[in-house]
Amino acid sequence: MGDAVTIQTPLPFTEGCLKVIITGAAGRVGSGFAEFAADRFELTLLDRPGVDLSGLAPYGRTEHCDLADLPRLTDLCRGAHCVLHLAADSNTAAGWESVLASNIVGTYHTFTASRLSRCPRVVFASSVHAVSGYAPGRQITSDAPVNPGNLYGVSKCFGEALGRYMAEREGLTVLAVRIGAFQKPEAAREPDSDWMIGTFVAEQDLYRLLERAIRIQGIRFGIFHAVSDNWFKRLDITGSRELLGYEPAYDFMRLSPHFEELFTGLPHGHSPSPSGGSENEDRSP
Repeated sequence: MGDAVTIQTPLPFTEGCLKVIITGAAGRVGSGFAEFAADRFELTLLDRPGVDLSGLAPYGRTEHCDLADLPRLTDLCRGAHCVLHLAADSNTAAGWESVLASNIVGTYHTFTASRLSRCPRVVFASSVHAVSGYAPGRQITSDAPVNPGNLYGVSKCFGEALGRYMAEREGLTVLAVRIGAFQKPEAAREPDSDWMIGTFVAEQDLYRLLERAIRIQGIRFGIFHAVSDNWFKRLDITGSRELLGYEPAYDFMRLSPHFEELFTGLPHGHSPSPSGGSENEDRSP
């Protein structure tokens, strides 16, 4: 964890129905989290003009807002306890113009709107792509230097850096969550799913981690990793476990039929050892 986290006080969780703004609410993560969190938070669900928000209406108040419109965004953030910033061009092949408008200017406006409206917290959806430039097989800790593999990753590095500035200099609390390969559990059973063996994060695991990031107190700034309890974890989740109480329920290899023989007869929580036995420990490289 090291320099990736700034602690202020002991770490209690806030209970009750906090007011939470979600940007990019119509996206895959946003819409799923809205359904998950509808009875946990008072939600305001934002997405850009022209996006159909009717399917989100059962989960909270819906509003169209272009993140380029800083005054409107600031007004919408007034009275909120947290902004969960999910809005982005998530295309890893996106060009500079789109990344600049959606991921850099939009992120700057989201942080600034939170500050101006006195909304105290931003949970920023970062990505494994902020560190995807590292060689395959290396496990990446949350305090490793950023190493983006594409411009999308560059934009997530910007958001993390901006978040730290806003936390250390402008009074916000900011938790950046680096999201791995966000998928339904059944996606691990597909024939071509091996690409996500170390980065898989099941929907429910991510939603629970985001809830804890919204509720945790005593952290001024932190970078936290979001992958499931995979036998090999590309992103180390020590900080997420120890500081946020993250307890992922899924393991890619246990879900994938490619590795079924390795786990036959082993109780949950035990992983096969290279010698053919079993061991109950994290064997992430």
